[in-house]
Order: sequence, then structure tokens, then C-alpha cells
Amino acid sequence: MSKKKHPEHVNHERWLVSYADFITLLFAFFVVLFASGQSDKHKKEKMAHSMQAAFSEMGIFDQHSKFPSLDDTSGPNGTPTPIALPLPGVERDAETQRRVEQVVKQSSAVPTGDVTVRPTADGLTVSLHEGGFFDSGSAELRPGAVPVLKALAATLPEGGLRVEGHTDNVPMRSALYASNWELSTARAATIARFLLEHSAIRPEQVTVAGYAEFHPLTSNATPEGRAANRRVDLVLLRSK
Repeated sequence: MSKKKHPEHVNHERWLVSYADFITLLFAFFVVLFASGQSDKHKKEKMAHSMQAAFSEMGIFDQHSKFPSLDDTSGPNGTPTPIALPLPGVERDAETQRRVEQVVKQSSAVPTGDVTVRPTADGLTVSLHEGGFFDSGSAELRPGAVPVLKALAATLPEGGLRVEGHTDNVPMRSALYASNWELSTARAATIARFLLEHSAIRPEQVTVAGYAEFHPLTSNATPEGRAANRRVDLVLLRSK
């Protein structure tokens, strides 16, 4: 007589194998996260060292500090330490603006409002509006504008200069200029050439650009707005 077979014992602990695999993978994942965090810490230290070297010439960070603080508690009472003002170039801009305004006030050749001065992100911008310097559709300087432009050239400090030509949005076409692009560029080149002949600025410091009607100061919907947009901007670039 054959022996009766007993049913095999069911192993209820097989889940432990999968659980052990899961724990192993989870451990490996956190090891990778920890290693990445350590790498980022080293990168932050390198970045801080680079910032220290870049700003040490400007005197913003103390020379005895190995790294600039990267948190928001660097100053007393847990407040950020402000950067000392004025920044390099700001005093130069203020002095240049004072001189330009003085030249305009003393001049009778250019109507009031045809030379305006305003600070911009790149530096001080002196706008020479069309009414005082050019005839409509022309890039030739008006004779009456020459004396005031000479006086303005004498006030400009040596340094980077971007001369920008701008127009309104009225289309134009003539024998000399096919569009506002050509007119704005020609006017900027005329002013740049004049300034190079009568100022201390060197040719390698000058950039000339024509923007046509695409960088307006104000709306072109009114005659006054269009007149304000027809200009040549002298952007006295602030040193980086």
C-alpha cells in the first residue's frame, strides 16, 4: 500500500525576500542623495570663492573674510549687510548730468526740451531730440546745433559710449534712406563721428546702432509722442 502524501508546507515568509530587496534599494537611493548633497556643498564653496575674488576689487567684501556669507544673517541683528553707496560710476554720472544741464541752460541755439538726461540701467543717457539737431528725414546736422553739440562733447567723460538712433513709427522712403532703419543708423553715425572729433572718447570705446521705431520712449499715438521718439541717445556706459 502506498504511503499517503502529506501536503507541502506553505512558506509564509517569502515576502521577506522582496522586503529585503526594497530596503537595499532604498538605502542605495539615500546614499546617492547624500553624495549629491556633499557635491553641491563643494560647488557652493567654489562659487563663494569665485564671488570673493570677483568683488574684492570693488571693496564690497572684506579682505579678511575667506568666503562671503551666503545666508541672510550676515549683518548685525540678523539683517543683510548693505552695499556701500555710491557704486563706481554713479558720482561720474551725477557730475556729467550737472554739466550737460548747464550747457543746455546756457545755449540759445537748441530749444528747451530738445536735450534731456535720464539715468538708465546701462548708465547715463543723454537724448538729442530731432527738433534741435536734424531736419525731418535728414541725417545732416543743423548748423545751429553745432555749438551746443561741441559744448556737450566737451562734458563727456572718457569711457564707453553707445550712440543709438531712434525714429517714430511713421514709414519713410527717400532717395537716401529706404526706411527708418537707415535713417536712424545714419543719424547715430553722424553724431558719433562729431563726438569723436570733439571729445576725449576714443573710437574703440564707441558703438553705433540704429533702432528705427522699435525702442520708443513713449506712445506714437500723438504728435508730441512721435516727436519725443525721434532722437539720438548718447548712453554713457557705466564700467562693469
